[in-house]
Amino acid sequence: MKKQRKCIFAILAFLMISGGLMLPEKIIAATKMPSFALENVRDGKIVDSSIFKGKVLLLTFFATWCGPCVEEVPTLVKLHTDMVDAGFSVIGMSVDQQGPATVAKFIEKKAINYPVFLAEAKTSNDFGGIYGIPVAFLVNKTGNVVKKYTGYVTHTVLEKDIRSLLN
Repeated sequence: MKKQRKCIFAILAFLMISGGLMLPEKIIAATKMPSFALENVRDGKIVDSSIFKGKVLLLTFFATWCGPCVEEVPTLVKLHTDMVDAGFSVIGMSVDQQGPATVAKFIEKKAINYPVFLAEAKTSNDFGGIYGIPVAFLVNKTGNVVKKYTGYVTHTVLEKDIRSLLN
């Protein structure tokens, strides 16, 4: 019996560490997107989230060193290109600790066409705490978070969900 409890505890610990068992999160569907004022990596200017009012947003937390984050960039670039005129924007939130120069090089190398900001600890906390990346939040035109995506998500899934909010 003692061995079984140890085994169950080890499995639960592994699942929690690997992200397979998630604890309840602070941010839930249909809650207001937290506001922010962050540094734009391209020009260093502070941008207030209110400039995105009335748009559908896919706000994604990433890092330049994260394999799945790098893998999803072409999808995000294409989504932004295809739907920016319809009132949609991807917003990148870098959690990199190396500073804006590292992120700016990444933006240039990957030809990122959407706004990218340096996420502060407060921003991550306001979105319920970012415990793994990539993680993205889909925000509707009224500014409500309607969906959270954890990990890499395919272009097909993202496009379907975004278009459902644009129509």
